[in-house]
Amino acid sequence: MGESIIAFLDTWSPLDLVLIAQNFDRFLWGALVTLQLTAISLVVGGLMSIPLAIIRAGNNPFLNAPVWAFTYLFRGTPLLVQTYLIYYGLGQFEWIRQTALWDPILSQAWWCALIAFSLNTAAYTTELLRGSIENTSRGEVEAAKACGLGKWMRLRRIVLPSAFRRALPAYSNEVIFMLHGSVVASTITIQDLLGVGRWLNGRYYLAYEGFITAAVLYLIIVLLISRGFRLWEKHWLQHLYPREAVEVKPKKGFASFRI
Repeated sequence: MGESIIAFLDTWSPLDLVLIAQNFDRFLWGALVTLQLTAISLVVGGLMSIPLAIIRAGNNPFLNAPVWAFTYLFRGTPLLVQTYLIYYGLGQFEWIRQTALWDPILSQAWWCALIAFSLNTAAYTTELLRGSIENTSRGEVEAAKACGLGKWMRLRRIVLPSAFRRALPAYSNEVIFMLHGSVVASTITIQDLLGVGRWLNGRYYLAYEGFITAAVLYLIIVLLISRGFRLWEKHWLQHLYPREAVEVKPKKGFASFRI
């Protein structure tokens, strides 16, 4: 039975499905590496972006200028260039190779990719949160002032929670972009999802099998991320959705009305 299935696949399938099945565990491991890099960089970059976004939304030019320069630098240059500068560039400086950070961190491709990804997503998330903070309803802020909340208490209890909720739809795009950008890791010897596809192509000279399998797995991951954020948005942004009119059935002798 098994031999007949293999013969059928070899005859009718345009792809070598048997080869894909034999190496599918490698693709699953590559997907795990991709998700690991993406998730950790999003967490680190997200934590960095909160104080940076507060500074960008503030009025202090001495603090605002360096944060603006940071976001402009990392948003204005390709992620591939940033990764190369960290992975290949730092090693040419002797004083960096003599530091304690070189052997355990800066000499390792995984750590270099994580640093580049975290800084990149921090820059984008900073500007995303800045816009949400600046667009906080003035009525919410005035109501907080009327309740006697101080500046930092208003920021912690009113402004930031409101900004996080409104930034959620746009942040889902950043998560997906970061997932797509993680393919850069395969160019510095990391066996991520795309790296496994490149390995399969290099070993068997079959491009479609490796890259189509990687593409399908990326599509599945993006679908799960999109569905997850859709559920989050439905929960946290429910108060922003227009309410459906409900017809109230009156008692006998009264006119009906809608609310």
